Amino acid sequence: MADAEVGDDVLDGDPTTRRLEQRIAELLGTEDALFFPSGTQANQTGIGLLVEQGTEVILEANAHLVHYELAGIAVLSGAQIRPITTSDGLLTADLVRSALRPASPHVPRISALAIENTHNAAGGRVLSVAVFDCVVRAARDAKLGVHLDGARLWNAAVAAHVPTARLTRGADTVMVSIS
Repeated sequence: MADAEVGDDVLDGDPTTRRLEQRIAELLGTEDALFFPSGTQANQTGIGLLVEQGTEVILEANAHLVHYELAGIAVLSGAQIRPITTSDGLLTADLVRSALRPASPHVPRISALAIENTHNAAGGRVLSVAVFDCVVRAARDAKLGVHLDGARLWNAAVAAHVPTARLTRGADTVMVSIS
């Protein structure tokens, strides 16, 4: 670090940070990447980009975003969490579709789906490529934004024997940890 090439991130950018962001974008198959000092900050920014105040985010009931980010979705984005209970920590397209409800003036509209892969509270279970694709398709059919909490996405890619970019396909925002 002492020998790292640095710059002013406000004025002209830090070249080392920019190279890191470009490399992460390549690995994830995304248009761009942005370095954050914490996974929580990255998750909350990703969700914030996808939701409107007064809407809901659906996600697995024991997801990290439910239990370990201090109600950040509600506080920072003005949206509430709508948990989907699963038997094993893994979402399915049918579970996502069953969480949807008709438009009503009495209930919040669902604006986004958050997926955690691997699922920490479920023992690091991996959402397979096929299931991920079906879950994303169900969200797209419902016109929902999709956020991927990929704190352990590198592990999921190794377990699934696929490039990391294959596990991000279809997500609007992705958080990965490089710690």
